[in-house]
Amino acid sequence: MIYWLLLLMAIITEVIGTLSMKYASETGSIYGHIIMYMMITISYLLLSLSIKRVALGVAYALWEGVGVLLITTFSVLLFGEEISVVKVVGLAVLLLGIVLIKSGTQKPKNPTGKSQPKIMEKHHATA
Repeated sequence: MIYWLLLLMAIITEVIGTLSMKYASETGSIYGHIIMYMMITISYLLLSLSIKRVALGVAYALWEGVGVLLITTFSVLLFGEEISVVKVVGLAVLLLGIVLIKSGTQKPKNPTGKSQPKIMEKHHATA
């Protein structure tokens, strides 16, 4: 469960970092750039920790896809950017893709019933 929370925090920090980039570009504020660099760095660190137990494809799809969805939403709300029907359809397809990736991912099981990375399975098979 902690790894899913790390992934959630990675998504939130990515969104804050990207929105800070937009803020910095509109205002010329150095603080926006500092926040952007810090949040995006933290986001990558949290993402790298989360993939210890969350499948990489699922983690990345959620991190990037949910991030895009939230960034687009907040861009409309905070910066007055326009959203077209085509963008809404694109976001819906993105969300569907995330759901499909998550539902189609299963972790391999070892004899004890615990998940085990495939690289370890290959190593044990040759030993």
